[in-house]
Amino acid sequence: MSNRWEPPLPAMPTPPAERAWQRLPVPPGYEAQWRRLVDAALEVGMGPDSLVEEGMDPIAAARGWKPATVALYSKVARYGGIALPVVRTPEPDPQTLELRPLSQIRTEDPEHLRTVAWCALALGWPGTVGQFRSLRRDQVHPTARRVVVRTDDGEWSVPGALTAWHAWESCRARFPALADSPWVLPALRRGPGLASAVGAQLSTQALQVTFAKHAVRTAQHLCMTAPPSRQDWAEALSVQYLTLSYDSYRRLALAGGAEPVAPRGAVRAKRSAARAAREAAGGRRS
Repeated sequence: MSNRWEPPLPAMPTPPAERAWQRLPVPPGYEAQWRRLVDAALEVGMGPDSLVEEGMDPIAAARGWKPATVALYSKVARYGGIALPVVRTPEPDPQTLELRPLSQIRTEDPEHLRTVAWCALALGWPGTVGQFRSLRRDQVHPTARRVVVRTDDGEWSVPGALTAWHAWESCRARFPALADSPWVLPALRRGPGLASAVGAQLSTQALQVTFAKHAVRTAQHLCMTAPPSRQDWAEALSVQYLTLSYDSYRRLALAGGAEPVAPRGAVRAKRSAARAAREAAGGRRS
């Protein structure tokens, strides 16, 4: 065996940008976002290797992307196997984010109806994930005009949630395990745990994942169904929804005037509301 040093093989030439993108797998569930990312990268002549070396700044500058959009497409790129650093998603602007589409019924799927009922209740009873996990059906009382939530901490009136609540109750009435469950947000299937069962109490992690999936699907629905005159609005809103967590949703509900259920997030929401009021007052004076 020879011990002499041999020069390394010459570096392989970089393939054309378009061909390099075609070699990468499209992340499931993010086909539309992946296509937009590739189109934006090709506009500035960037392939995957260039994206790793230079980051998202050239694309963001060319497209005029805001920080939330950069965070979204950075995540999509990582899902496709591109080693980009994690970009912190900024909190959405409480004054520009519409929450009602998340509380509107689109299908009869039980998971969808359960999450829609959750989102509708949270607009008037913005409890934490843990509080919703422990919320019992006997604490929720529909009336002719609204839903009333009564807990040991007080009573909250939730307008606009009746349709979602009755749709979810009608759905679960068809399944004995769900009809007998005391929880507002019960499990719909068995999980890996030994104590897991249909109708049992969901974990905090399961609820957070459920909300994130619902937000992503709502974003996709908005983009597919918006008329041409509202396509820009739907696109901007979907970008926010694709990175929205329940904690952010709850803070937005608080900033919109919902009465606090727990101290967590309430101070931050008040600051957001006060900032928005100052900005509005400044605009009127000018």
